[in-house]
Amino acid sequence: MAGGEEFSEERTRAGLARLLAAAVEASGRARCDVATDAGLHKDALRRVLQGDRAATLGEALRILEASRVAPRAHLLLFLVCGPDQAIDWLRSDLADFFEEFSAEFPLALQRSLGDQVSDVKPRWAKGAANRVARLLSDHIIELERKDEFLASFFAGGREQEHV
Repeated sequence: MAGGEEFSEERTRAGLARLLAAAVEASGRARCDVATDAGLHKDALRRVLQGDRAATLGEALRILEASRVAPRAHLLLFLVCGPDQAIDWLRSDLADFFEEFSAEFPLALQRSLGDQVSDVKPRWAKGAANRVARLLSDHIIELERKDEFLASFFAGGREQEHV
């Protein structure tokens, strides 16, 4: 967007408010309980969720945590992909995976690349992301095959016991 509109204070506050409100709603918890656990007055929480008051970084993380979602993953998704992606992944195993992956990936890069970490080029990011996603997809397919094999193996063994 021209002129930094994408990162305007108003737009950022509104997007974050949408994410936080969706997290609180999805939690099924009373707002007063979320406010207490987040260390906020219930009126302050209400103003944050309506977008009338900007949440600090700490407040946003605490509200997400009190809503029982992966706080770092959702804030990172909000920053990188926007509120829609962060809201779509609320309370999902994918968000928990993303939180763990986001924390582990820089360490894994450092371990694997060592001194070559400075040789990594930004233009490789999209291809690397697609390759990691494909490897994960292949891994899931392989696990499903193994589960099916074991289920049929054990089902076959039970059928023979009953004969």
